[in-house]
Amino acid sequence: MTKLYAVTRGSKLNKVLPVIFTALILALAVLPKFLAIPYQVKLVQAFILIILATMWNLLAGFGGLVSIGQQAFIGIGAYALVYLADVQGLNPFLALALAAAISGIFAFPLSFLVFRLSGGYFAIGTWVIAEIIKLFVVQVKTLGGGSGISLAAFSGMGRETRIAAIYWSALAAIFLTLLSTILLMRSKLGLALTAIRDDQTAAGVLGVNVLRNRRAVFVLVSVGFGLAGGLIAMSNLRVQPDDIFSVNYSAIMIFMVVIGGLGTIEGPIFGAILYYFLQDRLKDYGTWYLIILGLLGIAIVSLAPEGLWGWISRNKFSLFATKYRVSQTSKEEGA
Repeated sequence: MTKLYAVTRGSKLNKVLPVIFTALILALAVLPKFLAIPYQVKLVQAFILIILATMWNLLAGFGGLVSIGQQAFIGIGAYALVYLADVQGLNPFLALALAAAISGIFAFPLSFLVFRLSGGYFAIGTWVIAEIIKLFVVQVKTLGGGSGISLAAFSGMGRETRIAAIYWSALAAIFLTLLSTILLMRSKLGLALTAIRDDQTAAGVLGVNVLRNRRAVFVLVSVGFGLAGGLIAMSNLRVQPDDIFSVNYSAIMIFMVVIGGLGTIEGPIFGAILYYFLQDRLKDYGTWYLIILGLLGIAIVSLAPEGLWGWISRNKFSLFATKYRVSQTSKEEGA
């Protein structure tokens, strides 16, 4: 008896998903015409969380680089936007794109330093670098020093127009972030990252350049974190070093990715939406809010180590076709 197998990358659902995804983006794009300003602000916050979760998952879930210092690039992006828009007089939306690029530029030389570390030392090393960058920013009077700095580039724009413009910028950012992640994981770099994550030594023996590929993803996600930092600055109209460089960002990102599903594209999105809902509903409960989040995290890790999305899908299907699957098609009688 001979068994026949087929190697596929997706299902019928994956073929229609781009159409559904495009329709969803278009629907979200017209929402400012119907939604009140407070709801637009809430959606911007949710978009930022999805970007942060997606980027941290790309770094740790696919690249195997567990970092607790990515707030360094969130802060760089935020301060770069304020500096370019207010001090240099650039259009704030052009400044947003440049701020993201600047975060990536900073990440490249820093990677030569942090990649000398591994495991827990790498995680702590990235945190230390974030603190060093914060201490440096505090000493720069142009950036407001320890008290922070306000973003004045929108002073001539009406509130409704400003909020809508920031909303569309955040929507465009999340679209680019998710599309880039999907394309990256379908590329040779994505395959190399998966191999490195699963077994770094074996990947190196098979010819994968571990250091080069990890540096590439480190720089790419830093661009995403810088983009999120710029959006935070635009949304809050103020940047303060203790807030923007806070390790709480890393804690939030880890929580969203772990409860959603590490190493999946859908999981961090699911986790970010769930975290935002919990944050919005429980923020008035003070200490109980943190206790509930902690208990939820423990419960999910204990009962569903693969995360909520992993538990729901059980690796039988995915919304984004990034993995090859082997399936049995038919059987033929042997001689």
